[in-house]
Amino acid sequence: MKGTIYMIPCPISEATPVWDVLPEANRAVMDSLDYFIVENTRSARRFLSKAGVKRKIEELEFVELNEHTTDAREVERMLKPVLEGRSAGVISEAGVPGVADPGAAIAALAHRHGVRVVPLVGPSSILMSVMASGLNGQSFAFVGYLPIKDPERQRRLKELERRVVEEQQSQLFIEAPYRNVKLFETLVKSLSPRLKLTVATDITAPDEYIRTMTIEAWRKAGVPPFEKRPTIFILGI
Repeated sequence: MKGTIYMIPCPISEATPVWDVLPEANRAVMDSLDYFIVENTRSARRFLSKAGVKRKIEELEFVELNEHTTDAREVERMLKPVLEGRSAGVISEAGVPGVADPGAAIAALAHRHGVRVVPLVGPSSILMSVMASGLNGQSFAFVGYLPIKDPERQRRLKELERRVVEEQQSQLFIEAPYRNVKLFETLVKSLSPRLKLTVATDITAPDEYIRTMTIEAWRKAGVPPFEKRPTIFILGI
């Protein structure tokens, strides 16, 4: 009998206590597992330790699935214990695995082999930023990172602006935290003043910052307090 793949969320911010953002129902699943497919072993071990799982951390097995996993055969090897009957937990570095996250690869492979994939409840920065934005939550798209250099970045921004205006579809994207300020300056300089921009920083952390204003208002308000902090940007109307 095949095992099960459990997609296990973890806190978005390390400053947030584990059981403040995860339901108690997740505990039984986490306690039952001894095999984990993770984006980063160190952060996964720290998360499970803070969660107080029953098994000793030293007794657990971890394999890494991240942006450096380029060989499909490696992913096949990770799934092999599950095909032989051992269940596994998939853990991202932050938030929910499989959403803008390498964990999607193991979920896709599991489906091809007829393995059950079970998503557990937990915080998603993408969904929580939309929830708090006041922008269109009926139609939205997460587009990841924008091009770093012009003119590619300008072309991409104009494309996203067109989708917002013509399709009323909110556009979500991210940037490396140390480049947040530069991206913000590009947005307020390049986009229509009537367009709305949400800045959602350190979601669920004690110093969480979420604000939606028009580009015109952002020009007057100046740079938000998000330098070198994880942030989701949303364009909308």
